[in-house]
Amino acid sequence: MDDIVKAVADLDEDTIFRLVRERMQKGEDLLQIIERCREGLDIVGKRFEAMEYFLSDLVLAADIFQKILDIVKPSMKEQATRIKGKIVLGTVQGDIHDMGKNLVGMLLKLNGFEVYDLGVDVPPKSFVQKVKDTNANIVALSGLLTIAWDSMKKTVEEFKSSGLRNKVKIMIGGGMINKTVEEYVGADATGKSTMDAVKLAMAWSGGK
Repeated sequence: MDDIVKAVADLDEDTIFRLVRERMQKGEDLLQIIERCREGLDIVGKRFEAMEYFLSDLVLAADIFQKILDIVKPSMKEQATRIKGKIVLGTVQGDIHDMGKNLVGMLLKLNGFEVYDLGVDVPPKSFVQKVKDTNANIVALSGLLTIAWDSMKKTVEEFKSSGLRNKVKIMIGGGMINKTVEEYVGADATGKSTMDAVKLAMAWSGGK
């Protein structure tokens, strides 16, 4: 297990912050650092489900992760020198989970994207209208529950019926999302992790 992943999973604050700063000083990719921390959070969640951790541990983990982001943010902002593209982001209708969405949105902003976050339980028409209003060229649909799949499909269909489907790239992401769901929904790609979502956005914007 990567040392940062282990430190986050073990809620070892002193070690986490030291490792993050050391890796930043060595010039390691900032998104990679954040992704390792996210993997550690996943383990915290699994330990909570297994009743190895308590609610207070989840709260501590969230606080630790926010402090990590505070450490990394200044350096990421220095990298975001100009707007790379416009992205409409939201959790689709029927789903109210927003942790993954919020993290993706923050990382996209720090990497130079103009992000329009519509929040949670967002109807298909709202995504389409926001693209019309902003001329965004990328749409990111988030959903943790399986019921979100049909909402994602309806959202893609709404873009088709509005005549905008060929003008936007659509990515989907969430805990249960895979290639099969991507094909069912009719999306262009799947962001399996927060870092994947940023990489997709960068590629679709010409790698700016």
